[in-house]
Amino acid sequence: MNILETPVIARMRRNHALEHATIHVLTQRNPYLRLVGRTGLRGFYLYGEVETEEVASAASEALARLRAGERYLAIHPRCGTNLATAGVLAGLASFIALSERRKSRLAQLPQVLLAATAAVIVAQPLGLALQEYVTTSTDLDGVTIEGVRRQVRGNVTVHEVIIKSQ
Repeated sequence: MNILETPVIARMRRNHALEHATIHVLTQRNPYLRLVGRTGLRGFYLYGEVETEEVASAASEALARLRAGERYLAIHPRCGTNLATAGVLAGLASFIALSERRKSRLAQLPQVLLAATAAVIVAQPLGLALQEYVTTSTDLDGVTIEGVRRQVRGNVTVHEVIIKSQ
């Protein structure tokens, strides 16, 4: 069995795809909406000022659109996968650029900056590809939205979208 198909990872990947698609739908409806999402085993969380009914409606629409073949909704340009990819590649590139011991660290600074910048440029399409093939899955057979729960934590509104998988 492929590790991406293990039950826990497969569930997280489906939840992650639905989180992204829901954010896409919400921001298509309101382009100025500011949201942060976080995927969990039971579903996903959305942090931001949005009405509960809007979240529920967007999640249902997102699920229907993903099932209808709009797979691009599972990929989001501001996903943490992209940030992690950029960080790892920039760190590795900088480490490699610093490996020449004949020069002082200050003398190596231009190479480090160039290597880190090149890594961040490469990370952008790589992060999107990682989302498509590793961190999300649009295989949503048997997935239903169980409910949406709203909480206020200090000044932050949090919606938990609970997903059931068969």
